[in-house]
Amino acid sequence: MKNLVYAFLALPLWAQDPLSLRDAVNRALAGHPSLEAAAAQVSAAGTRRDQARSARLPKLSYSESWQRSDNPVFVFSSLLTQHQFSEQNFAIGPLNRPDALNNFQSQLVVDQSLWDAGMAKKQVRSAELGRQLSGEDERRARMAVVANVVRVYNGLVLGQEALNVAREAVRSAQADLERAENLRAAGVSTDADVLAIRVHLAGAREQEIRRGYDVQIAQAALNEALGLPLDTAHRLTTALEPLPVADAPLAGQEEKARQSRPEARQVRLALSLAETQSGIARASRMPQVSFRVAFEADRQRFVTRGGANWFAGAFLRWNLFDGFDGKARVAEAGQAVARARAQEKQVNAAVSLDVRRAYLDLKASQERIQVAEVTVAEAEENLRIVKNRYENGLSNVTELLRSETALADARVRRLAAVHDQRLASAALELAAGSLSADSSVLN
Repeated sequence: MKNLVYAFLALPLWAQDPLSLRDAVNRALAGHPSLEAAAAQVSAAGTRRDQARSARLPKLSYSESWQRSDNPVFVFSSLLTQHQFSEQNFAIGPLNRPDALNNFQSQLVVDQSLWDAGMAKKQVRSAELGRQLSGEDERRARMAVVANVVRVYNGLVLGQEALNVAREAVRSAQADLERAENLRAAGVSTDADVLAIRVHLAGAREQEIRRGYDVQIAQAALNEALGLPLDTAHRLTTALEPLPVADAPLAGQEEKARQSRPEARQVRLALSLAETQSGIARASRMPQVSFRVAFEADRQRFVTRGGANWFAGAFLRWNLFDGFDGKARVAEAGQAVARARAQEKQVNAAVSLDVRRAYLDLKASQERIQVAEVTVAEAEENLRIVKNRYENGLSNVTELLRSETALADARVRRLAAVHDQRLASAALELAAGSLSADSSVLN
C-alpha cells in the first residue's frame, strides 16, 4: 500500500494537466449544477415578468360553438342573429312550439384594459423585482462556487507543500542516521543515539505517509468541485505564496459590502417589492375601466344560412364593499413593508460582522506570515549550528532531533499561515460581495 502511495505521488508531470487557480474557477463556473439551477430560476422569473406585462396588452380570443334546441326563446333569438327571421315566424303556433334549430356560432373578442389605477404597472414592477432577486441568488451561487474552488485548490497546494516538508524531514533524518552511524563507528557516538534517530526517522516517515493520503483526499475534493472524475491528476501552477493585499480601511469595506453583497441587495429589493405589493393592494380597491369589441357570426348550417353582428362596449368595475377584505390586504401589505425594513437593518449588521471577521482574519494571517518567516530562518540557522556541534561531539542527539522537529514545524506553520492568508483574502471579497472569476485573489 505504501508503494502505491509513492507511485501515485510520483506521477510524471507530463501526464498531468497544468491547472491554475483561475482556470479551475472558470472550469467550475462553466458547468456547476448549482449555477444551472440558479440560471433556470432567473429565466423563470423573467417569464413571470413577461406574464405581468401581458395584462397591459389587448386580449384576443376566438370561440366556436354548436347548439340545438326547440326552446322558443332560443329559436327566436337564433333566427334573429342568423338574419333568417321572417313574417311566418310570427305565427302563434310555430312561435310557441317551434321546430328544433341549429346554431353554429363563431366569436372573435378583443378586450383591452383602459385604466386600472396603475395595478398592471405595479405588477410588472413586482415581477421585475422578483427577477432581480433571482439574479442576486445566481450571483451569490457564483461567488460560493468561486470561494469553494479557492478553498479546495489552496487546500491541495498546501497538502502538496506539506508533503514536500515531510519528505525533506525524512531525507534529513536519513542523513542524521547515516552521520550518527559513522560517528558510532568512530567511537564518538553511542547506540542510544542511533536508536533515537531511527525512532525519529520512523516518525518522519509516518508523517510522510499521512501527508500523502491527505493530498489524495484534497485532490478528490478539487475534482469534485470541478465536476471531474475524482482520480483526475493536475499539475497546479498557482503557488502557495502570500498575496499582495491593499490596506483598505475597514469602514470602506463594510460600506462596500452593504452596497454590493447579494444579501444586502436582496433585502433592499425585498423592501421595494413589499412597497410595490402594498401599492397593488391599494390599487385593487380603485375603479377599473375596460373596453370590449366582439364580432359574432351565427349560422343554421356550418357555413351557410347565417348572419353576422358586432358589439362594442366600455365597462366600469368598482368593488364598493368586499367585507373589508381589501382593507385587510392593504394592512397586511403595510406590515410586510415594516418587516422588510427590519430585515434590512438585521442583514446589514450581519454583513458588517462578516466583513469585520474576514478583515481581521486577513490581518492576523499576514502577521502570522511575518512571524513564521522569521521563525523558519532562525530554525534553519539553529539546525545548521546544532549539526556542526553534534558532528564535533559538542551537542547531544536530543538537541539535534529537537532542532529537526522545530524546523519542520516552523515550515508547516508558515505554509498554513500563507494558506490562511489566501483564504482570508477570498473570504474578505466574498463578504464584500466582489468575489468573481476576475478577482485578484486568484492570482
